[in-house]
Amino acid sequence: MVGFNMDGPARDRVMKLIQEKDRIESIIRDQNLILEANNVGMQDSLVDADGFPRNDIDVYKVRHARHQIICLQNDHKKIMKEIEKGLGEVHADFLGTGGASSSTPHQPIYTNGLSRHSETHSQTFAKVGPVQEGSPADLAGLCEDDELLQFGSVNHGNFTDITQLHSIVVHSVGQAIQVRVQRQHIVVSLNVVPRPWARPGLLGCQIQRLS
Repeated sequence: MVGFNMDGPARDRVMKLIQEKDRIESIIRDQNLILEANNVGMQDSLVDADGFPRNDIDVYKVRHARHQIICLQNDHKKIMKEIEKGLGEVHADFLGTGGASSSTPHQPIYTNGLSRHSETHSQTFAKVGPVQEGSPADLAGLCEDDELLQFGSVNHGNFTDITQLHSIVVHSVGQAIQVRVQRQHIVVSLNVVPRPWARPGLLGCQIQRLS
């Protein structure tokens, strides 16, 4: 469960938004399981070479799952933006109630139950480039310009080059990778599941080393 070390209506709104985000992600996972059970993705043809519905898949279920995924992806993007806005309000409320001096540099708010001050010395080591719509990275909530604090077992302290991340992705197909990113003054925890999808790659995003 996500948590903060501050109270108030802004925090309560964020908590409800995060619960809704978790619900949406759960449904998306269920719909993806339907596609996987039929060995199809979001773009595979549902008709055979003669133009008839394929008899090796449940066409109705696949169409319904695809429709659900597309709708839920849009809902997920919207709610992620609302969560980011809400976290900013929580941060502003905290500063406004004497939680920190106005001259104190902004510190990240954590969305994974950690206290606000528990990881102020964490450093980023890589940056997320363009994220393709409908990709595993997109479904997980990764955004362009997110800066990585953790990618599986890799963090700033043991990071050497991008090939470490590639290796984790290749060896984690179908399994969740715990990822923490810094997004402006917010630290967001995500679970990214690498898998084949409609386009090349297992994530659908670029990750670049910070210079």
